[in-house]
Amino acid sequence: MTAVPEPPRGDVVAALNFYLPPEDGSVPYNLAGDHPPGVPLRNFGSITHDVLIHDARGKESSFTLDKDAFQILQNQPPSAETSFTDDESIKKNYYPEIERLLLDNVPDANEVIIFDHTIRRPNSARQPVSRVHIDQTTSSTAQRIRRHAPTPEAAEAYLAQRYRIINVWRPLNTRPVEASPLAFARSATLRDSDVVPVEHRYPASAGGYVGQTAAIRYEAGQEWYYLSGMTGEERILLECFDSEALKEGSGVKGGRVPHSAFEDPRTRVGAEGRESIEVRALVFGP
Repeated sequence: MTAVPEPPRGDVVAALNFYLPPEDGSVPYNLAGDHPPGVPLRNFGSITHDVLIHDARGKESSFTLDKDAFQILQNQPPSAETSFTDDESIKKNYYPEIERLLLDNVPDANEVIIFDHTIRRPNSARQPVSRVHIDQTTSSTAQRIRRHAPTPEAAEAYLAQRYRIINVWRPLNTRPVEASPLAFARSATLRDSDVVPVEHRYPASAGGYVGQTAAIRYEAGQEWYYLSGMTGEERILLECFDSEALKEGSGVKGGRVPHSAFEDPRTRVGAEGRESIEVRALVFGP
């Protein structure tokens, strides 16, 4: 029997790609969906920095959403969804599991609205994102609530309570992840000035919706982590926004976690490409 290769373990110094502003000083943007040929997908660049990325393995329970804006969950049961190849099957089988997971693990959560998911696989259209980013901003979170609430009145009620956007991330590989692991930084070590809103522009065929993501400037004080050899029994909760972080004295440390795939220089040649799914949800509480 062929031995299962051991994935890289321990702290590592690796390259991460950070925000470089447009040369002409214009508003940074990304284009989503179909776009005209020859039009750049984005008008800003990236600058690479070598960063110390700490291994969270063995310290999984020490991180919390309120303190760090990420949380690691272990020993999760097998999913009723087995193939993760059909969107409707994922919505039917996996979404209810994610809703239950969030209600059970997010403090004060009493309602969840899941609004989309992304699957990443080698040689597919959606590859691991190797730029440091946050999926949402303060204004785009409010936009999301108004877009996905059942009525305008419900949206205003949601906005009057605690509201969050949380991504639930897991690998789909049958073996522990070796290639393209996910790095994430403690929210408390991120300055507001490090976060750059980026317009996320959809084509007219998708309604011309303009949301926001956030690019991240490099700063030496940012504290980075990854979870070595992550398995399908583990989940990472990535908090993109928490309204409590806007309240002075709430104890919530920032409420937004930058993250990025990275190439571990210790990864063996021929390592299996990373497969993953991230489910994005609005999470409400009192």
